[in-house]
Amino acid sequence: MPGGTYTLVLERDTSRPIEVGALGEIEFPAGWYAYTGSALGSDGFGRIDRHRAVAEGDNDTRHWHIDYLLGDAATTIARVVTTEADIECAVAKRVDGPTAAGFDRIDAFGCSDCDCRSHLIHHEQQEKLVGAVTAAHEAAQEETTAATE
Repeated sequence: MPGGTYTLVLERDTSRPIEVGALGEIEFPAGWYAYTGSALGSDGFGRIDRHRAVAEGDNDTRHWHIDYLLGDAATTIARVVTTEADIECAVAKRVDGPTAAGFDRIDAFGCSDCDCRSHLIHHEQQEKLVGAVTAAHEAAQEETTAATE
């Protein structure tokens, strides 16, 4: 199965705190979230199926920060954007970028194995968040392609 980088676009219909492993309790307001991760192992994008199982309550295992957010009943996966390239941090940094109006970073979330500030961004409007995610995937892919040519 192919792999690469993915961004889960999540919706939360309720604001409430969630205990997120070693990060402790984090307040997650209602709205839209973009979580960027990598799926580079032998199962590739099969990792997304695991995330869906956690979100649907079919998997109670909590390994990563995202598992705690997905395991909360107020969170659903609305969309997934994928790119068949190892550009996880480049995408996360572009979505986070200079935080424009309405984009809020959840500090230290999903980035314990890199130097990114966060791999989870919040916005109240789905369209703006999806636009930022799509643009980040495209720009990071173009940058990677240009660097290898």
